[in-house]
Amino acid sequence: MLRLDHAQNNVSQQHRSKDFWGFPLTALTYFFCWQIIFGYLTLWLKQVAHLNGVEAGVIFSMMSGMSLLFQPVFGVISDKLLFKKNLVLTISCGLILVGPYFTFVFMPLMHSTGRLVTSIITGLYLSFVLSGGVSTIEQYMQRASLANKFEYAHARMGGSLGGAIASFLGGKLFLWHPDAIFWGITVSAIILTCTFLFSDKIHMENASAATSSDDKLDMSLLGSIFKLRNFWFLCIFYIGTSALYDVFDQQFIIFFKSFYHSAAVGTTAYSYMTTAQIALEFLLMFPMPYIINKIGARNGLIAYGTILAIRIIGSALSPNVYVVIVLRLLAGFEMPLILTSIMKYISGSFDLGLFATVYAITCNFAKQISVFIFSSLAGHWYDAFGFQHTYLILGIIVAVVTVICMFGLTKEDPVQAGEVKQPAKQ
Repeated sequence: MLRLDHAQNNVSQQHRSKDFWGFPLTALTYFFCWQIIFGYLTLWLKQVAHLNGVEAGVIFSMMSGMSLLFQPVFGVISDKLLFKKNLVLTISCGLILVGPYFTFVFMPLMHSTGRLVTSIITGLYLSFVLSGGVSTIEQYMQRASLANKFEYAHARMGGSLGGAIASFLGGKLFLWHPDAIFWGITVSAIILTCTFLFSDKIHMENASAATSSDDKLDMSLLGSIFKLRNFWFLCIFYIGTSALYDVFDQQFIIFFKSFYHSAAVGTTAYSYMTTAQIALEFLLMFPMPYIINKIGARNGLIAYGTILAIRIIGSALSPNVYVVIVLRLLAGFEMPLILTSIMKYISGSFDLGLFATVYAITCNFAKQISVFIFSSLAGHWYDAFGFQHTYLILGIIVAVVTVICMFGLTKEDPVQAGEVKQPAKQ
């Protein structure tokens, strides 16, 4: 009997290993598309479509603005669908159309309807598949990790690799032919769709590990999350930390280059530093789940806020560029910390049947509003006070919010979060 059980366990582990590899490929192909758009779309709009800054800005404003609608709606739909692939397939099929849209539709549409209308339509379309769709893809992978018993962060490593490939390959594609970047997205999206259809298999016998609610998802159940004190503290945490991470990074390259007499040398140094940071992020994604399982997801979130506060305040007080570089490399710890901790924390602190809704509202909806507000404020502060004083203000805000949430956020259930193994049933 022992030999039979051992053989069955080996077969089970082989199946889990085989079914795992589709999910890193899902992350790789999706975030390849993400990085191409956010890395090279502005360049294409200016050099090929000849849009000015305001017109190009409308596209990105629409992407950000409409994501505030798509994210909570997609969260509710995802919680209703659970492991059904209707929504993720709709998003992936929408990405397949990026190549045909920008090659055959964008320019004729601009000539017939005008630049402003085309910018609005384009922003709406890209918001659906990217700014709004990202939380749908991520929550689907997280639910799959619970059912298939693998670590979400290990699958999400594919996203970091996809972003690095896109950064390297996107420039070469653009120089070869500007429209090639969009056909690169189409090819990647075709692979993404195939992974959803043929590779991303869910172990439905473990589906209960990814949803703990037996109740039907209705408005009363959805409304219950807004009555939870912990939900609001998590919103505050993301508004005061992760959102300010984005705001801090928006014009960091300008601050960094100010330490160099030559703009070209500064740009080159920045690219090397960013490459090292991304490489560190990728490497740390592997051990991070084991670290978070030891210290707990709530402590992981607090560690993220603490490192971010040190990095921002330290940058404000840095006497030279070498200190700035060292502090920037700390960002390599931040992304693995937040991605791993937030998935485990939501899984272990809220009804799993509401996972996608909580994730979409706290980590995307609330964050987008905060980025919108603080981006404008930071822009004024840069002009009025300079980078150092602005960074000091932002860093103090992050530190204060982190301390508040240290006492406000409750400890997650380690079993439900996947930090410890489910106790064997008697």
